[in-house]
Amino acid sequence: MTMTTRWTTLPDHRRWLARKADDLLRLFEAESVDPAGGFFTLDSEGHALRDEALREIHATARMVHCFAIAALRGRPGAMAIVDHGIRFLRERHRQPSGGFAWGVTATDVPDPRLTGYGHAFVLLAAASAEMAGHAQARHLIDDVTAVIRERFWEEEHGAIREGFDADWHETEPYRGQNCNMHLTEALMAAFEATGDEVHLRMAERIADLIVNRRARENGWRLAEHFHADWRVNREYDGDPMFRPSGLTPGHSLEWARLLVQLYETGGRRLGWAPEAARALFDRAVTDGWDARKGGLYYTLDWDDRPAIAERYWWPVCEGIGAAHALSELDGDPRYEGWYRRFWDFAARHLIDREFGGWHPQIDAEGRPSSDPFFGKPDIYHALQACLIPLGPLTGSLAALAD
Repeated sequence: MTMTTRWTTLPDHRRWLARKADDLLRLFEAESVDPAGGFFTLDSEGHALRDEALREIHATARMVHCFAIAALRGRPGAMAIVDHGIRFLRERHRQPSGGFAWGVTATDVPDPRLTGYGHAFVLLAAASAEMAGHAQARHLIDDVTAVIRERFWEEEHGAIREGFDADWHETEPYRGQNCNMHLTEALMAAFEATGDEVHLRMAERIADLIVNRRARENGWRLAEHFHADWRVNREYDGDPMFRPSGLTPGHSLEWARLLVQLYETGGRRLGWAPEAARALFDRAVTDGWDARKGGLYYTLDWDDRPAIAERYWWPVCEGIGAAHALSELDGDPRYEGWYRRFWDFAARHLIDREFGGWHPQIDAEGRPSSDPFFGKPDIYHALQACLIPLGPLTGSLAALAD
């Protein structure tokens, strides 16, 4: 088989992708639903951690998004899980003062922070649920959209703030690309769900700031951390899960895929996006791929050297989506080569054939490891890696499934 034959055109590969997506959905629908509200975290064997009461908003919202996609694809029982999650978002995460708290239980709000990252995923969940036909989704879209535009959005810069405390006091003079990247994904989905052009314009402005300006001026290195005026902060050292220091190749790949989607969703008016998507992809795989052992380093320093060399599941998932997106855009066989390389690595090292799901990380010897990720963290990245290649990159995953 030549490299010009794309795996995504082969019936057997497409069936394999669909089976892997089904495996993930079966794993997460089996024990994730907490009758008291929200969703349990799963341990490494896929069993619910029933003693953990805290529900973080991104995990709740990602379950809603993923099972809304499943519902759109005709999966029986998926809409009940969507409804369960939407109800928890509206009744527990939603706070009387406005906004959606980061961490809640069935009875309390242990972590009342109001974050841009969390609100981005609420919008994504609501948009996907709306396209799946959930009766309360449009109200949730309108609610979270108002919060994002009134509290988080900075018109001067064309991006959102990072977060606030429970009383809407800004917590730090920090701006981050991660929450803005995920908001870009959510805004595209919200545009498709509602037809509101403002969503799309906001997504394009975020992409212009973070990629077309900041990444371009840094040799297509995607800066993660910024001062309040959106100057790059190369010295920032945050937590290893959401704000690791340095550069994160997986996010460059994620942006590469999102830029292709944004280019197509906006009627190809974002003329710089294809060039930027290719440049981000090339930089990420050149600097971030472990040529000896395979996999993507989690982070690099600003001299392009590995900083956190462990290989995690989600950057490979994003590499799969990006390689497919650029193959759709260009037909260049080198992207097909990367698509196969990413899936080969995932199949050998990340897909858990004993207990289901994916191992979230592996150590230097290629063995499953833990910290900062434990158990089966969530379904979002892996499910999208399986489903995105089944369609053209002309819109959000929900729009393509509809």
